[in-house]
Amino acid sequence: MSAGTVWGVGLGPGDPDLMSLRAARLLQEARHVAFFRKPGRMGHARKIADGLLTGAAVEFAMEYPVTTEIPVTDPAYNRVLSDFYAHCADHLATLALAGEDVVVLCEGDPFFYGSFMHLHNRLKTRVPVQVVPAITGMSAAWTATDMPITWGDDVLTVLPATLPEDELVARITDADAVVVMKIGTNMPKLRRALARTGRGPEAWLVRYASMAQQQATPFATAGDGPVPYFTIALIHGQGRRP
Repeated sequence: MSAGTVWGVGLGPGDPDLMSLRAARLLQEARHVAFFRKPGRMGHARKIADGLLTGAAVEFAMEYPVTTEIPVTDPAYNRVLSDFYAHCADHLATLALAGEDVVVLCEGDPFFYGSFMHLHNRLKTRVPVQVVPAITGMSAAWTATDMPITWGDDVLTVLPATLPEDELVARITDADAVVVMKIGTNMPKLRRALARTGRGPEAWLVRYASMAQQQATPFATAGDGPVPYFTIALIHGQGRRP
């Protein structure tokens, strides 16, 4: 029996209309579907796919054992997540080795800060794995500001807000255009870093890019409290143009 394929399918930033034709086709044909979620939640990727999956699809919800409950610097964090990804990969490999194709639903693009990367790393030497790329959340975010993120020879720098403040300052200072992700509770640190660089007035904050509740506002108008998971900060490049 030929092994099936595990598909990491990027669904885009949130609006189902921004999904690729290939992604939509795979969802409509899927017999087995897997997706990540927090316990007790439907899961954002599953919400995006709602309406495209057939009622016959067998669903496998992969529930994170931890998200923010343990600091990422705690050795237990990596240990718990490693065991979790290994268990999920084993389940998907078993299905593929039995000849079944499996569609793994992925928010944004599977290879850009996505959980699927950890499954891909564990599965690629065991069963066939293919990835369907997608529009990223940051692309939807700068589109929401109605301004290009880069001009001419601008260099785009993508930063996680989890970096130490001094490193954020150094990288923002040296950058032309900037995207900051993984903000969450790091909002006060990011505000301080932007103030230290003098680039705070240039920055924008976009919540829920491409979704019904989308908000794009100058960073200066945002408070210091935690922001939703789907929040991205931007500084637009001002490079060469005709």
